Amino acid sequence: MNPPTRPDLVLLDFDAWANERLFDACQPLDDEALDREFEMGLGSIRKSLIHDLGAMVGWTGVLNEVEDPFADMKDETAHSIEELRAAQSSASIAFQAAVLDGRFDDTMSRERDGKEFVFTRGGICAHVMTHSMHHRAQCINMLRHLGVDDLPQSSVFEWMNEFPPPT
Repeated sequence: MNPPTRPDLVLLDFDAWANERLFDACQPLDDEALDREFEMGLGSIRKSLIHDLGAMVGWTGVLNEVEDPFADMKDETAHSIEELRAAQSSASIAFQAAVLDGRFDDTMSRERDGKEFVFTRGGICAHVMTHSMHHRAQCINMLRHLGVDDLPQSSVFEWMNEFPPPT
């Protein structure tokens, strides 16, 4: 269900919960709807979901100092919602482990297009979480354009209301 587990995992727990809500909303869609092109984001729900998954996998690779961490983002294979859901769940677990495998102020570097960048572990965590939220919002807008009436909950406020702290 993705309730809060520990204070340092709040963003990670929320992200997993919000992704599950989005996959639930996308489950009834056929391939035509998943691949319908929109003039926003990456153009379609499926492309957005694949991109978001690839980004989490890639940044996990950066945290784990993998040689080519974003190689998996080049996968253009169409995936079903259930395949994407399972892959996203596994990626979330791996990302969480990589985030927690050190201090938030640890630094790591990555070269891109001949330029070296240095990031903190905490900065990467914040980037991946906000990146995911950005693309979820685009997907929800695409769902709205497809006529989906029951749009998924996607805010931290809604998540906190589903899992209020014990009193």
